[in-house]
Amino acid sequence: MSAPTADRKATGVFSPGRAQISKRTLRTDNWLKSPIITDLGFAAFIIYATVRAFMQDHYYVAEYHYLTPFYSPCVSTGCLPEASHFGQFLPDVWWLPYAAMSLPFLLLFRLTCYYYRGAYYRTVWQAPTACAVAEPHAKYTGETRFPLVIQNTHRYFFYIAAIISVINTYDAIIAFHSPSGFGFGLGNVILVTNVILLWTYTISCHSCRHVAGGRLKHFSKHPVRYWMWTQISRLNVRHKQYAWITLGTLMLTDFYVMAVSAGWFSDLRFIG
Repeated sequence: MSAPTADRKATGVFSPGRAQISKRTLRTDNWLKSPIITDLGFAAFIIYATVRAFMQDHYYVAEYHYLTPFYSPCVSTGCLPEASHFGQFLPDVWWLPYAAMSLPFLLLFRLTCYYYRGAYYRTVWQAPTACAVAEPHAKYTGETRFPLVIQNTHRYFFYIAAIISVINTYDAIIAFHSPSGFGFGLGNVILVTNVILLWTYTISCHSCRHVAGGRLKHFSKHPVRYWMWTQISRLNVRHKQYAWITLGTLMLTDFYVMAVSAGWFSDLRFIG
């Protein structure tokens, strides 16, 4: 087999002692399909979420107390008073989202998530793009330098994400309201479903699993924590699926609230 071309550095699969294969990969399957689909999915969510975060309109249905999770908690002085469940203390300027107290932390929670980093390491940084495909980088420093060293803060963003999930739960509960008292509509189904899935994604996080059972030398001496660790471990197996599902439910929930608020269609009411 031919030696690696001169423009390739002797690292990774091209390092001394490894098989001298000049081709990038010997794979014959469509290995680019998965990273391309992942990139398109990420791009769709990022574009939608960015546009909605800076629209600063059609985020609340006052009649039924529907508040989109993209604007919760709404703490800007520009927020509708009825939508500001935790006060108004941020300035109302165009470059600052109404939910600026939560969106950055939720973004960092997802960016540092073990699944998400594995996904964008492959698709964005190509480290590597796919199994058995040589990566273009000359060296690998792992998560020891900026900016990847920030990945080690994931556990702290998990705590903040859990608090925000409590706030989203509160929003979903008070949405059971109608002009005549208790009310129940399609919006409630969507809000509650979204909250349940957000909790599932948050609880199935690797950091949550570690909080429940990490650093225990004897599970037999901690039966409650062992039970919690076992249940979280079962959810953790599907953490990837929950990560993608919640991106979809977040957009669906926001779109529904926006559509009802803008008057595109009325909320389908079952009670009240």
